[in-house]
Amino acid sequence: MPGKKFHVNIMIPCIMEINNKINWISESLQGLKKGGLLINIRTIDSPIGAKIKVDGKWVLNFCTNNYLGLANNLKLKKAAKRAIDKYGIGPTAVRTIAGTTKLHLELEKALAKFKKTEDVITFQSGFNANIATIPALVGEGDLIFSDELNHASIIDACRLSKAEVVRYKHCDPKDLEKKLQNPPRTIRFGAGKTQNRKLIVIDGVFSMDGDIAPLPEIVKIAEKYECILMVDDAHGEGVLGKNGRGIVDYFNLHGKADIEIGTMSKAFGVVGGYVAGRKTIVGWLRQRARPFLFSSAMTVPDVASCIAAVKILEKSDTLVKKLWENTRYFKEKMIELGFDIGKSETPIVPVMLGEVKAAQEFSRKLFDNGIFAMAIGYPTVPLDKARIRVMMSASHSRKELDICLDAFSKIGEKLGVI
Repeated sequence: MPGKKFHVNIMIPCIMEINNKINWISESLQGLKKGGLLINIRTIDSPIGAKIKVDGKWVLNFCTNNYLGLANNLKLKKAAKRAIDKYGIGPTAVRTIAGTTKLHLELEKALAKFKKTEDVITFQSGFNANIATIPALVGEGDLIFSDELNHASIIDACRLSKAEVVRYKHCDPKDLEKKLQNPPRTIRFGAGKTQNRKLIVIDGVFSMDGDIAPLPEIVKIAEKYECILMVDDAHGEGVLGKNGRGIVDYFNLHGKADIEIGTMSKAFGVVGGYVAGRKTIVGWLRQRARPFLFSSAMTVPDVASCIAAVKILEKSDTLVKKLWENTRYFKEKMIELGFDIGKSETPIVPVMLGEVKAAQEFSRKLFDNGIFAMAIGYPTVPLDKARIRVMMSASHSRKELDICLDAFSKIGEKLGVI
């Protein structure tokens, strides 16, 4: 009509179109919620120690990977503060441009000495260390032989590499050798000739079950079939071997594993990752590892704290011994109570409960009783293998262990688990 203005709201169709595109996300979230699989993220408001403040409540901490209690160690904190005063906070550059400080080099040298390897390269996390290493060593036309329960970071790194992945049965050297005897036919063309690279990759300690890889047998197979051998020792460092040097030291196999992946975020109590191994391999990673080339370096305060943590372990095995003392005591008592703790050989104690809803209910009741121990369910573990994963620490006192055991006993009886 003359003199009238019409306003057409073009935003409504656009919003509807966007909503249609992401409907599957809403439906998936609802499905997770109905299945009891929706992750509830709790908030921490205290230092990480034997006791922590979670969602406003002080509880005993049996949930984190703070194996040696170093996350709030005074020496580590002082080292970080000194580094901040000298270098500031962030590197604002990748290692190959302006992100390498003297402290980065000092940490790599200290780790190489600690691990008894030729060289070390550091990364921002253990996840990044795996993502950096596998695609730099193998690619399309190559073969990776991977334990079926390897960590998600290994799985993702294998996918990124585009190599063909052959999964072998968990901690089964016989099945690994069988797979190597009849490998898929793949061809890699490069350098003017046909090549075929083979990589065996395995966790040193498996994070959900706490079992230890049969590394001596794996080493023999790797040598027999001329495979590169890579061990992710994220949960072995600070736990196994002399002064917590890891699984290679535990089995006295120095020089037999080509690559050792490590993290500074568990027993060392900080954050960061590294690759320890042959100088040739580490040198290659400095040229080809994408997280090293295209992501900013570890922050200097973290690096300084990591150096302090390595020095503590070099000087004394007191914390490692305390960790194992606590582990043995807790496991013995849990078995006496009638709980199924699987095949754990380490301070990772899985309390097997089966259904995820049962595990979540148990975890909630533990929290109500002042114990922070998380339920682990699908997709982290198989659908019928839900559990409470109890993490031991050298920071726990005997009294705190007994309080936790008492809570497990009462809740286990109430829910008919024991």
